[in-house]
Amino acid sequence: MRVVAVMNYKGGVGKTTVTANLGAVAASRGLRVLLIDLDPQTNLTFSFFTVDAWHNRLKDDLTIKRWYESELPGRGISLADLIVTPERAEDALVNTGGRLDLISSHLGLIDIDLELAARLGGTTTLDGSKRKFLDLHNCLRGALEDDRFADYDLVLIDCAPNFGLVTKTAIVASEKILVPAKADYLSTLGLDYLDGNCKVLVQQFNDYVNHKRDAGDYRPIDPGFLGVVFTMVQIYSQQVVLAQHAYIEEVRLNSRVPVLESKIRNSPRHFGDAGEGGVPAMLAAAGKDEVVSEFDQLVDEVLSELSLSGDRQ
Repeated sequence: MRVVAVMNYKGGVGKTTVTANLGAVAASRGLRVLLIDLDPQTNLTFSFFTVDAWHNRLKDDLTIKRWYESELPGRGISLADLIVTPERAEDALVNTGGRLDLISSHLGLIDIDLELAARLGGTTTLDGSKRKFLDLHNCLRGALEDDRFADYDLVLIDCAPNFGLVTKTAIVASEKILVPAKADYLSTLGLDYLDGNCKVLVQQFNDYVNHKRDAGDYRPIDPGFLGVVFTMVQIYSQQVVLAQHAYIEEVRLNSRVPVLESKIRNSPRHFGDAGEGGVPAMLAAAGKDEVVSEFDQLVDEVLSELSLSGDRQ
C-alpha cells in the first residue's frame, strides 16, 4: 500500500479535483484505491455524495471528525469502520477490477486542530511531552497499518490548505506528497515554505523517535515530494500560454520541490459541475480527449514514481 498526501497552502488550485480523478483513473486500471478527506470544506466527499446523503448517512457516525475527536484519535473507533463505497462511482467501475472507497470529512473538522493542540499540552515532563507528540502525530499512520487496509494499493489523502495538526498527521502517514498548483504567483509562493515546514516536522518526529527511551514501535519517517502538478493551465496552439509557462519554469528552475511533467488544462466542460453527478469527470468522460489524456499521463507518472502498476486484474 502506498500513501500520498495531496496538499497546497493555497486553496482553489484543483487539489480535490486532482485527488478524486487521480484515484478514479487508478481504480479504473484495476487498482484498489482509498480516498481520505481531511479538508473541512468536505469537497472531496461532496464529489461522491450529495449534501442530503451526507447528512442522512454519514454526518453523525461515518466521518473522520468522529475518529479525531477521541481522547487520542482512534481510541474507541477504528478508522476502517469509517470506510464507505460511493455507489455511483462503484457502478462506473464495473468490470474494471478496481475499487474506489472513501473516508468522509465533516465541516466541523475545522475545530479539531485546536482540540488536538490542547491535548499536546498539560504534560510536565519532557519525556511525557515527546510521547504525546509521537502518539498524536503518528495516529493516522498507525491506523493505516490495520490489516483491513492491507488490501488497498493506493491511499490518497486530500489535506486542508494549512499546516495544522490534522495535516501533520497526514504527512507523517504518507510516503509521498503531491502538490497541485496553478501557474500563478499566489499558488507557487508557498512551495518552498511547505518544503521547509515538512522538513522541520520530519526532523522533530525522527529526533523524538531516535532519542526517546520509550518510543515503542514508532519508526522514523521520510516523506518525499512526488512533485508539483500544474492545474488549470491555459493552452493556446498546443502550448502553455507564455505567462503561465514563465511561472512553471521559475518553479522548475528555482524551487526545492520538483515539477512533474504532467499538466492539467483548464476545462469548465469537464470540471465546471464537478461532483454533481457523484462520478469523477474522468470516469464520466464520453471519450478520450486532451483532458482525459492529460490525466492518463498524470496517473502514469504518479504510479511510476510509486512503483505501482495499473491493469491489476
